[in-house]
Amino acid sequence: MSGFQSDIERKVLAGERLTGEDAVALLKSHDLNFLAALADWKRKQVTDPARVTYNIGRNINYTNVCWVRCKFCAFYRKPGDDEGYVLPVETVLEKCGELVRAGGREVLLQGGLHPKLKIEWYEDLLRAMKAAWPVDIHGFSSTEINYIAHISRLSLEETLRRLRDAGLDSIPGAAEMIVDSVRDAIAPFKEKSERWTELMRTAHRLGIPTTATMMYGSVDTIEDRVEHMLRVRALQDETGGFKAFIPWSFAPEGTELQAELGPGWKPATSFDYLRIAAVARLVLDNIPHIQASWVTQGPRIAQIALKFGVDDFGSTMMEENVVSSTGVSFLMPIAEIQRIIRDAGYVPQLRDTQYRPLPDPPDEAVLLDPQLLKIQPPVERA
Repeated sequence: MSGFQSDIERKVLAGERLTGEDAVALLKSHDLNFLAALADWKRKQVTDPARVTYNIGRNINYTNVCWVRCKFCAFYRKPGDDEGYVLPVETVLEKCGELVRAGGREVLLQGGLHPKLKIEWYEDLLRAMKAAWPVDIHGFSSTEINYIAHISRLSLEETLRRLRDAGLDSIPGAAEMIVDSVRDAIAPFKEKSERWTELMRTAHRLGIPTTATMMYGSVDTIEDRVEHMLRVRALQDETGGFKAFIPWSFAPEGTELQAELGPGWKPATSFDYLRIAAVARLVLDNIPHIQASWVTQGPRIAQIALKFGVDDFGSTMMEENVVSSTGVSFLMPIAEIQRIIRDAGYVPQLRDTQYRPLPDPPDEAVLLDPQLLKIQPPVERA
């Protein structure tokens, strides 16, 4: 064991907080066995060592119309595009019904920045979903909420308060990278890092929990990844509102950014993912859950990550349109998620959006193939 490894191991076992320099050293380490052992030990101190949680959820992308044109996104369509759509409320409710009948509760509700949808449209949609079905609405990226506030001429706090009162339960912390040099390169029209931080801070103060994500592997450096984690950790010290951290790798196919990266660019590997998962567990000592990204990594790497500090397998993703638009597509029935968790030596535990345990799903839900869901085509073009 090298000198830096001995020092970091001593800090972790003693409960001392790792520094940014420690994190950079770990992300440059090639010793996966060391990272796995230390992250797995840490995970067992802060979560149930015998269980791995998972969630039965469904993504509903209510619109693909977006004027921001993020270079890493292959899902959006510009306003006026023939392929642009807005899902009718009835279609959203049908999708919610399919989820509930399959034993699920969580709806990940996200879309683009549509210039014609103001806050009243979102309030009506949220209230209709809550009135029709017992769902937990995990909805809207920070960019969506900022745009809703802007186009509706409301303050950020008033926008969040109205969305919460209409039925929004929690917010996915889609951040890409909370480093402005990276954001300027891959999404120059999105909000800056400080605005993302302020939105999360305000949401937590209003009692709206969130997650925090990190999309890595585009133009970011190891130092950028560490800066992102440290900013999330600092805000968690302040608010305690983050429930989980989810790192996932950039998928370039079909995106504008792919052409800009050039022939010398290399995509992030599974090795990178396992290393980042382990370092996230060690550095983010105040966030209880690290979630696997099997949608981008595939089920086998996600299973291995359960030994690298990851304690949550994420959602069944009964419908996924954003990542799959880049050509990366994995769908798994509940039974397969349960098998993967068991084969790794853990007990699968169904949970809700707030990581509260739920009873096991009914047998008919476990056997459901997500590809058999009736995916309603959008009927309102916009």
